[in-house]
Amino acid sequence: MNIYNILRAGALCLTLFTSALAQAQVKVVYHINEGLAQAYRAMGNIRNHLAADPTVKITVVTHGPGIDFLLDGATNAIGESFAGSVGDLSSRGVEFKVCNNTLVTRKIPKDRVIMEASVVPSGVSEVALLQAKSGFVYLRP
Repeated sequence: MNIYNILRAGALCLTLFTSALAQAQVKVVYHINEGLAQAYRAMGNIRNHLAADPTVKITVVTHGPGIDFLLDGATNAIGESFAGSVGDLSSRGVEFKVCNNTLVTRKIPKDRVIMEASVVPSGVSEVALLQAKSGFVYLRP
């Protein structure tokens, strides 16, 4: 093999590698654990995020007071239901996860969790797993 072929093969590999990187989907975990005000901010952040990058994969993980917006009948500070925003974002591929440890500690039955959300064993553990094993970027609004 001559130097020309080696350089050409290297350039092709570099082109393929950079193309794959450019097409890689960004994955983000939004961590909500402070309550309704933080959840309200997060909903706006997520809408803006999807507007800027419609291909982003977003998972919202909640625990502690952060689960409150994912319970039946939850409203924001001006009395608007969270259900509409969560439903809209869910239909756009956003996943919502609720910590079972929080439900048990606060004696909240699972049937109070809205249908767009799933229950995971531990919110903190879920955030760590998404970051360490699935390559999610961490954001906390």
